[in-house]
Amino acid sequence: WKTYLGRPETNGVRCLAIGVLGNALRDSRPEEALPVLEASLALIRRYWSLDEEGILIAQTSLSSCLDDLGRHDEALVLRR
Repeated sequence: WKTYLGRPETNGVRCLAIGVLGNALRDSRPEEALPVLEASLALIRRYWSLDEEGILIAQTSLSSCLDDLGRHDEALVLRR
C-alpha cells in the first residue's frame, strides 16, 4: 500500500491498491476497512465514472463490509 501512496489519485494502480487493502482488512477488521472501502468507491466514481463494473465491484465490497458491521439497511441501499 505504501508503495502506491505517493502516486496521484488518478493512478489506476493506486486505486486498485486501495481496494485490495480494504478487502484484506474486511476479513479481520471490518471497522478499519470501512473508510478504506468508502474511499475506494469515491475514487472510482470520481475518476472512472464510466467503469460500471468497477463501480459495482466497489459497491459490493462496501456493502459486504457494512453487512459485516451489522449495518444491514445501509448495505441494502448500496445493493439496489
